[in-house]
Parts: sequence; structure tokens; C-alpha cells
Amino acid sequence: MKQQTTDLSKIEIAAKKKSGIPWSPWLAVVFVVVVYYLSQILAGLVVSIYPALQHWSRSQANSWLQQSIWAQFIYIVLAEGLTLGAIYAFLRSCKVSLRTIGLIKPHWKDPVRGLLMLPLYFVTYLIAVELVHVLIPAINVSQSQDIGFTNVYGFGSLFVTFISLVILPPITEEIMVRGFLYTSLKKGLPQIGAALVTSVIFASAHLQAGSGNPLLWIAAVDTFILSLFLIYLREKTGGLYASMTLHALKNFIAFASLFIFHWK
Repeated sequence: MKQQTTDLSKIEIAAKKKSGIPWSPWLAVVFVVVVYYLSQILAGLVVSIYPALQHWSRSQANSWLQQSIWAQFIYIVLAEGLTLGAIYAFLRSCKVSLRTIGLIKPHWKDPVRGLLMLPLYFVTYLIAVELVHVLIPAINVSQSQDIGFTNVYGFGSLFVTFISLVILPPITEEIMVRGFLYTSLKKGLPQIGAALVTSVIFASAHLQAGSGNPLLWIAAVDTFILSLFLIYLREKTGGLYASMTLHALKNFIAFASLFIFHWK
């Protein structure tokens, strides 16, 4: 019995070394969820300091927080920075390299692969929307997502909004979700299972739960499909840069349609 226990321990240690992940995959799920919400709470508290110092009323403060482009920008920078900092600190504490989660040397083909995947993702998404509309008519496929930016006029406002929506989220979300979370889940699940669980978690974060609005199911469908394509690129390239490219291109199309062409 003692020999069998020793052999099992050796197998577990060997598996951990092979995957490069010394922690439980389910610890990664808890870590990602906690960091996701905690970073937003802390960022919101920091941004709220300014109206407090100005002694504004609650209505004035809420109006500024919801309508000021700079307030939104600072909030996003803080939330994304806290998220990346938490992941980096976690990896350092476990003595795990950034390469383990896909931050390897980029290749010139990475952005090309991300670009080539864009049409296939959109075709798949459009088919999925039609199926949802037919099979589950209760879901509002035209419901729009609250992205937090209003009154975006002029180059400065457009530039800040572009950084906030097109650049920062794809970098942070790919490192956190397709990098840290998916890599961790692959340690305890088959590749398909890890991809599905990762995509469900990613989609759930886009339901806008707690916003006071109806759950945004169509955004969850969209991000679930997007996540599967992003994971494919993660596996195909071994890194995160092709995924970041596809994610950024998808966000850029939404940005351009809303703030440049003003399509609703």
C-alpha cells in the first residue's frame, strides 16, 4: 500500500511538471472569478475618490462616473492593471514562467492568423444568432451591450475610448482567460472540456449580471463562440498573440460601428 501511494505521488508530481502548473485547475477558476470582481470593485473605489474630494452630491458623482470618458478610462486602466498584477504575482509566488500561460516570443504569422480567423468567426456567429432567434425566441438578439462610453466626440475622446475598448481588454482577457485559466483547466480536463468550461466562464462575465438590465444572453452567445476561436488560435500557435489580434479586431469593428460610423 505504501509503495502504491508513493507511485501515485510520483505520477502526480510528473504530471505537474509536464503541464507546468503546480496548482489545482479549480483554484485557478476561483482565482480568476475573485480577481475579476475584486479588481472592478477596487478600481471603482479609487475612481470614486475624486468626486468625494470635490464634495459632490451622490447624483453629481454618479453622473460623472457614468458619463465622463476619463473616469471610464481610469477605471478600465486600474481594473486591467490590477488583474494583470494579480496574475503576475500568482505566477511568481508559484515560480512559474510567463511562457507557461502563452506569453512566448511572438511570431510574424500570429496577427495574420488572427486576421484570417475573423471572417470564419463572424459567419459562425451570424449562424448562431439565427439559430437562437428561431429556437429560443424569448432571447432578444437585438439587445445592445452597455460598454460604458457615451458622448465620444473629437480625436482625444476617440483615442481614449479606442485604448479602453480595443487595446486593453484583449490583452488582459487573453492573458487571464485563454492564458492562465485555460492552461490551468487543461491540467485537470480533456482539451475539449477545458475549452468549453473556459468559454462558459468567459461568456458568463458578459451577461451584465447585476447591472440592473436584463441578462445579455446574446452577448454571452457571442463571447462563447469567440472564445472557442480564441482557444483554437491559442492551441495552433502555442501563444496568445494571434488570439489577442482576433479579439482586438472584433472589438475594433464594434468600436468603429458605434463611434466612427455611428451604427446602432
